[in-house]
Amino acid sequence: MNKGRVMIAGTHSGCGKTTVICSLLAALKTRGLALSSFKCGPDYIDPMFHRQAIGVAACNLDPYFCTPRQLRQLLATYGRGISLLEGAMGYYDGVGASGCYSAYDVAAATATPVVLVVDARGMYASAGALLQGFAAYRQDSFLCGVIFNRASDSLYEGLRQLALRAGFLPLGFLPPTAPAGFASRHLGLVTAAETENLPQKLALLGELAERHIDLDGLLALAAQAPPIAEQPLQRQPLGRARIAVANDEAFCFRYAENLSLLQALGCELCFFSPLHDRCLPSGCAGLYLCGGYPELHLPALAQNSTMLHAVREAINSGMPTVAECGGFLYLHQKLDGIPLAGVIAAEAWRGGKLRHFGYVELRAQEDNLLCAAGERIRTHEFHYYESSDPGAGFHAQKPLRLQGWDCVHSTKTLYAGFPHLYWEAAPHFAENFVRKVLRYETESAGPILETAGRTAERD
Repeated sequence: MNKGRVMIAGTHSGCGKTTVICSLLAALKTRGLALSSFKCGPDYIDPMFHRQAIGVAACNLDPYFCTPRQLRQLLATYGRGISLLEGAMGYYDGVGASGCYSAYDVAAATATPVVLVVDARGMYASAGALLQGFAAYRQDSFLCGVIFNRASDSLYEGLRQLALRAGFLPLGFLPPTAPAGFASRHLGLVTAAETENLPQKLALLGELAERHIDLDGLLALAAQAPPIAEQPLQRQPLGRARIAVANDEAFCFRYAENLSLLQALGCELCFFSPLHDRCLPSGCAGLYLCGGYPELHLPALAQNSTMLHAVREAINSGMPTVAECGGFLYLHQKLDGIPLAGVIAAEAWRGGKLRHFGYVELRAQEDNLLCAAGERIRTHEFHYYESSDPGAGFHAQKPLRLQGWDCVHSTKTLYAGFPHLYWEAAPHFAENFVRKVLRYETESAGPILETAGRTAERD
């Protein structure tokens, strides 16, 4: 049962939203409260830290992918106990100067009270001007409280008074937390699985939150959120099928809702490691290669020749396959000059800047595994890599821009391209995938490959 919700938003990227929300989740978990968490926007990495902090799957709420009603349905479906929502970038930041598809839009669609994280390092009285500006920027800002990051006991009383004058409820602060900080690299934070001493860091953050943040005030604010009127999402199972899902250090970028939707449609998910396992799980009739960091594990991926062969044979046999971004790179003949699966007759290499970064809408140019020609789905791209053949099965268009480009290798059994799919944006794409998996299971002679590896999820 939902018992309230609150959003932890920020003034800008890097102000400490993830640090603050992880400290709150860790502290509230220690109190024994039922919790759930959500991430605004298309981020995969921050929810990994949420999962580590509270031990349950964290979900995404993206106002570009979903309508306001869909956002409320997702909250109703995945919200348990007290829900903490983490904003993206700055609170009002989105697409263009108008800030379309921002964390503010999520707060407005769900009537969620918002606590602003302000990085107080190098600032004191100016924090008052900043808070007043954020409060006045929108007539109904949903901004209620503030937590100061990287502040100190000696300065907090002054910051507290500034917050009150600006109309914010001061909820405390976090001191500088270098021992508990999270490292970054080219696609954002280093993943939770790779963060050294993460349990200890989360425990320290929870202790700091208990000591310096008004948790009771935060819970009272969350309790003021009006109930969500929408009912939880209901899916009709299409049949029982087994789908092999890549899951290890190299392949970990995916939306939890995608997996939940596949399970609701009747699928059994069999997790495997392209890094460590030798073959695909037995009896699977579908394959899901999600994104991640294959470029950081190239030697190990290339040396696992039996897995490369298994994946290549499965796809060539017609096994329905979705391969997004890192999974798409894995299917190339070569990645940074190193031979890989060879399903895609192309080479990929790292470029000098982000390619097609941000939201894109895909329009199918031909009937394919997931949809009919002309159908659309809103997606996201986030990669430095380029391909000598990115495909032409879909046409991609960025919002608020005229230019577009062709992308994605698509056939009746394959989706392979850079855009990451969020299937709740167009659930029939997932339904079509599952139907093709069920058909392949029925029409194939039986399992082609036997398992010799682990199938347990590692997140």
